[in-house]
Amino acid sequence: MNFTDMDIKCEYRSLIDDVVRDFYIPLLGNSVKYQRAVGFFSSSILVQISKGISGLVKNGGTIELVASPRLSPEDIEAIRTGYKQRNQVIKTAVLGELKSAKNRFEVDRLNLLANLISDGILEIKIAFLEDGNNRGLYHEKMGILTDSDGNKVAFSGSMNETENALMINYETIDVFCSWKSDDSKERVLTKENAFISIWNNSEPNIQIIDFPELKEEIIERYRVSKPNYDIDNEEYPVLEMPINSETLTNNYPLIPSSVKLHDYQKEAIKKWQENGYRGIFDMATGTGKTFTGLGALTHLAQMLDNKLAVIIACPYQHLVEQWVEDIEKFNMQPIIGYSASGQKDWKTRLERAVRNQKLGVKGKEFFCFICTNATYSSNFVQTQLHKIKGDCLFIVDEAHNFGADYLSRLMIDSFNYRLALSATLERHHDEEGTQKLRDYFGAKCIEYDLEMAIREDKLTRYKYHPIIVSLTDEELKKYYDLTAAICKCLKKDKHGKITLNEQGKRLCLQRARLVAAAENKIWELKKQILPYIDDSHMLVYCGSASLQDDLRENLEVTADEMRQIDVVTDVLGNKMNMKVSQYTSKEDIEERKILTSEFAKGETIQALIAIKCLDEGVNIPSIKTAFILASTTNPKEYIQRRGRVLRKFPGKDFAVIFDFITLPKDINDSVGSTESEIRMGQGLVRNELTRAFEFARLADNFFEADQILDEIRDVYNVHEEVYSIEEEFEYYE
Repeated sequence: MNFTDMDIKCEYRSLIDDVVRDFYIPLLGNSVKYQRAVGFFSSSILVQISKGISGLVKNGGTIELVASPRLSPEDIEAIRTGYKQRNQVIKTAVLGELKSAKNRFEVDRLNLLANLISDGILEIKIAFLEDGNNRGLYHEKMGILTDSDGNKVAFSGSMNETENALMINYETIDVFCSWKSDDSKERVLTKENAFISIWNNSEPNIQIIDFPELKEEIIERYRVSKPNYDIDNEEYPVLEMPINSETLTNNYPLIPSSVKLHDYQKEAIKKWQENGYRGIFDMATGTGKTFTGLGALTHLAQMLDNKLAVIIACPYQHLVEQWVEDIEKFNMQPIIGYSASGQKDWKTRLERAVRNQKLGVKGKEFFCFICTNATYSSNFVQTQLHKIKGDCLFIVDEAHNFGADYLSRLMIDSFNYRLALSATLERHHDEEGTQKLRDYFGAKCIEYDLEMAIREDKLTRYKYHPIIVSLTDEELKKYYDLTAAICKCLKKDKHGKITLNEQGKRLCLQRARLVAAAENKIWELKKQILPYIDDSHMLVYCGSASLQDDLRENLEVTADEMRQIDVVTDVLGNKMNMKVSQYTSKEDIEERKILTSEFAKGETIQALIAIKCLDEGVNIPSIKTAFILASTTNPKEYIQRRGRVLRKFPGKDFAVIFDFITLPKDINDSVGSTESEIRMGQGLVRNELTRAFEFARLADNFFEADQILDEIRDVYNVHEEVYSIEEEFEYYE
C-alpha cells in the first residue's frame, strides 16, 4: 500500500487523536525513508521516534534524525566567550541525556535503535545554530516520509516527540501530502529541501557537528540482544485481530466484526499491557467488562502467538453461562468446568489441554477453561492448574469475591498474566481482603463508574423515588431489643478498636432481616404499584427474610408462605391479578432463560419477583421499573443492583427506581420523639440514608428526592455519611 491509498488527515491533535496509532505506525509502516528534525536530543526522544519504525525497517527503509543539544545558559555563555570549546560542551550535554530505560518497552526500543545504528539504517546528526557572535539552538520540528512510489508526506507543528507531548500536553501537527493540492505539494517540497540542506551542512548559520562518539555510546549502552521488530504490535496492538484460516480452525481468540470496542475499553487494554499484563478493570455494571476482558485476552494471545492457557473464574453458574456465550463469539470453544454444563468429560478435557500445552503440541498450545469459584477451589482443578508451566492468563469476574480467605489462598503465583474484573472491587469492612486483591492483580487500568456510564449514555438515566415506611410497634420493640443485645457483644481488638463478636454479628443479621421484612412495605408496595398495574417490565426485589407472625392473619397466608417473596407474589398475583413470576435460585438456568425472554416481551409476565438476582450478575436489561423492598448496607451490593436496573434496552429511555426506606417511626411521629428515642433510631436511619443519598445523587429528579431525604436527616439529626460501631451504641454506655 502506498500513501495515496491511505486516509491521512491534515491535522492531528494529541488529546483527540491517538497520534502513535493513527499517524506514526500506519505511515511509517508504508514508508521507505524517514527524515526527522526534532527539538532537543535525549534518550526519551529516541524511544518516541522508534514508535512505528519497525514497519519501515521491514520495508528496507532508512532513517535520518537531526536534533539539537540541550544546553544550559551557562553552556551557551561558555561557548560564546570561548571559555570552553564548543564541540566539547555539546558532546558532554548530549551524552548526559542518555538515560536508563524505564520499562521493558523502552529497553526493547532503545535496543532496536542501537541495532539500527550499528547496521547503518539509522543515522543521527547534531545541529547547532551559529550566526556570527550569536550562539543558539536549532529547534525546528518537522518530518518527511517517503513511500516506495515516491509519494511524500511532510508534517510540522508544536508536537515534540516526547512522552509529555504525545500523551499529556495538548499539541498539534500539520500534515501535507505531495499528491494533493499544489499548495500542499509546495509545502512538502519546501520542507524536504530545508531538511536536505541541513543534513548536508549547507544551510546558512546552522552547523552540523561531527560526533562519532554518540553512535558508539548508544550502541555500547543500549544494544543488549537481537532487535525485537514486533515491539509496535506489543505496545500498540491492532485492536481488531486479522482473520486467517489458522485462527478460525484452531479456535484461537478473535475479536468478532460485530464487536466494536469503545475508546475507554481500548484504553483499559492498553494500560493493562503497559502494566505488564496485570491489573484491574473497575467498570460499572453494563459498561462492557466482559468484552473488555475478552479483548484483553485476544491481544495477549496474539502477542504470544496463541501459546497461552486462559483460566476464567466466576462466582455463579449462570455467570459462567453468560461468559460462555461471549467467549464463543470470540472464536473460542471453552472447557466448561462443572457437571451441569453439558460437558460431562470436562475433567478429561482439562487434563488433556494442560498436558498438550506443557508438551507444546502444535495447534494445541492454547486453551480456555472457565468454571465457578467453587469448581476452581476443588482439589481436582487446583491439581491440574498447578501443572501449568507455560504462559497463563487468570481472569476473575466479580473479583471482590476472591478477597475471601478460602479463595485468596488459591491465587496461584505462577499465573504470570492476571486480570480482575469488578464493578466494586473494595470489600465491605474487609480492607485486608481488598489489599490482597490489589497485591495480586496490580493497579487499576480503568475506573469507569456509574456516573460516567450514565453521562456517556452507556447506561440509561433514571428517576429515583424514596418510599418511606416505618416499623410497626412490635417490630420497633424487637429492633431495640436486638440493638441492646448487640451492644453486649462489643469487644476490643488488640489495637483497641471496638468490634463485634460472632454472636453480635448473628444478631446484626437478624436485625437487618427484621428491617428488610418490615410489614408496612407490603401495604406501601400495593399503593405504589397500583398506577403500574397494567404496565410490564417491572421487578420487585425482595429479601430472603420472613415476615412477622402477626401478618399471617392480616394477609391470609399460611405459615410456609411467610417469606417476603411469597407474600409479595400472593398480593400481586392473587389479590391484584397481575401476571407475575418468581425469579430465584429454585429456577435452573434454562428456566431463567425462558423467564428472561418472556419478561422482555412484556406479554405473559408483567413483573418478576426476585431474590438475589441483582447481586449475582443476572442480565435482565429490559427492567424499566424496580421496586426495591429489601436493601443492604454494603455499597458493593446496592451499587451493583442499581447498575443492573440501568442496563440499556430498546425502547427504554429511562428507568424508575422505588427504594423502600425504613425508619423506626413515621416521620410525622418522629418529630415529637424524645432525644433518647431519636438516638436509638439513628443507626437505622444512617444506614438507610447512606444508600438513599447515593441513589438520589445521579437521578434525574435529584432535587425532589433530596428534599425528602433532607427532612429525614434533619429530624434524626443525621448528617454524617458514615459512622462507627462505637457511635451507634454509645448511648448504652
